Amino acid sequence: MAYEPTTIFSEIDKGLEKHDKNVLIATKRNGSWVETNKDTFKQQVRNLALGLYELGVRKGDKVSLHSENSAEWVICDQAILSIGAVNVPIYTTQPGEQIKYILENSEAKVHIVSTDELYADTQPMMDKLDSVEAVISIFGSEHSGPRDFEEILELGAKANEENPELFEQLKKEVQPDDLATLIYTSGTTGDPKGVMLTHNNIASNLKASLERVPFDDTVREGERMLSYLPLSHVFERLITYMYLRLGYPVYYIEEVDQIRDDFEHVKPFYFATVPRLIEKIHTGIKVRGQEFSGLKKRLYYWAINLAEDYDPENPPTGLGAIKHKIADKLIYSKIRELFGGNLLGVVSGGAALSPNLFRFMNAIGLICMQGYGLTETSPVLSVNDKDHLRVGSSGYPLSNVDIKIAEDGEILAKGPNVMQGYYNNQQKTDEVFTDDGWFRTGDVGKLEDDYLFITDRKKSVFKLSTGKYVAPQIIENLLIESGYIDQAVVIGYQKKFCSALIVPSYDNVKQRLESRGKSLSGEPSKDPAVRELIQREVDKVNRELSPWETVKKFVMLEDAFTIESGELTPTHKVKRPVVKERYADEIDSMYEESEEAEATE
Repeated sequence: MAYEPTTIFSEIDKGLEKHDKNVLIATKRNGSWVETNKDTFKQQVRNLALGLYELGVRKGDKVSLHSENSAEWVICDQAILSIGAVNVPIYTTQPGEQIKYILENSEAKVHIVSTDELYADTQPMMDKLDSVEAVISIFGSEHSGPRDFEEILELGAKANEENPELFEQLKKEVQPDDLATLIYTSGTTGDPKGVMLTHNNIASNLKASLERVPFDDTVREGERMLSYLPLSHVFERLITYMYLRLGYPVYYIEEVDQIRDDFEHVKPFYFATVPRLIEKIHTGIKVRGQEFSGLKKRLYYWAINLAEDYDPENPPTGLGAIKHKIADKLIYSKIRELFGGNLLGVVSGGAALSPNLFRFMNAIGLICMQGYGLTETSPVLSVNDKDHLRVGSSGYPLSNVDIKIAEDGEILAKGPNVMQGYYNNQQKTDEVFTDDGWFRTGDVGKLEDDYLFITDRKKSVFKLSTGKYVAPQIIENLLIESGYIDQAVVIGYQKKFCSALIVPSYDNVKQRLESRGKSLSGEPSKDPAVRELIQREVDKVNRELSPWETVKKFVMLEDAFTIESGELTPTHKVKRPVVKERYADEIDSMYEESEEAEATE
């Protein structure tokens, strides 16, 4: 389907017109919720836009935004876009050298930062950045350089008094094909690349994605949207645009570790997530059953096992439907309360959601949709809808997106949402487009009945020395379904067999061992009882795999992979090169014994 080209703020304005709730955006800050209503939002967008204009920001200029999720983030974004400038979002977890690279590469004219804590990494280099003419601090700064956010708002308010028509005039000059944002991909390898997305790249994706949401634009009292993924990532940014376009209030949480408390307070109607959160919730739900005994425990795990066999495309009938109804009344309804009791569903993106988790979430009465896309595609290429939930798939292509599979299995895409290229990097741009204009996603997959199935990252699939190919993500997803395995990275390139780096879920392992009269001793990763438990979990997974895919050896790690340590991207994808380099000795140890044995034969 073709949509009339438009700008991002034009779509948001439509949502603001119909928004009739007291809260437009709520931000949790220092443990308390700060509410922003529609009128304040609109006024601050206008004043900040004109304030930036007074600072010399013009159409096409780059403005970097380094901030946590907040109403102010969205205000800054809409203000930047309204005057035709380009938003360059920066993750709060990005190190100073990467921020320096982004500011230099994008030629940012103004740098907006939320706090001195975030400014600390960039403050020493500001004098060396020729392009940056001003720094604005959203929440004030003790440094002499940054200008205060409120000061810029006042500057804009004065400009508006002098010329009340200026803001609308500037908005009218912005065209759908104008550059809206430069998003520097966190990537799993190499330097970040600046993805160039126009207003219409994102607006067209917004419109097509709205066709798939499992709710309408009739916002009922108490229906609130929760947000925890970084707005610097295009997935959550698009999701926020969708909420605002439909007129829903948005609640930005402060710390993901406190999300269960936030579920209770916000009682969300819907939220976007990455598989990592669902995995942790699922693990917690499974382990919770260990607290019960006797009939209650058997009933609990009967319901959990029933959920993991559920097929939302072919729900149970007859006796199966009766069993599911009983499980829902006794168990699933209680699980839904953990999400606040008002949750309709979730959409998962950023990485592959395992089929078992997909089955489980839909079985317990939550509409769990999975989508697929990339920063380069604004981002959505395919997604389920509530009536088309095929297990293992990432849904079917959006109505204005074309997808095909190349001869080598790579997924290729075309559509109005596909980026203009990488900023100041024609070579990398040429590498990701075919001669006839198809975008190379770098992912391997297949189409079945128009449903898209993702196998793995093209670069992640490796070849054993035996000649067999292995898609590690499939194996990793099976491993982390265990309540006792928190993270896993499968290794095996040019080796005779697959091995794995495993981070056990030590809290759950400890609970299991203590229930059997055992206790952890010394370093948990070296404890024989822990290894025995994890070995049993690995053996369960191996029974589901082809012989060459089985994990023959594994090493348990003490510390989890994190964004802060540089081992995960902001959407929790593993940076395999970093992990392999950091744990080279542990990886080598798994192969040395077999290689020595071969040498003596």
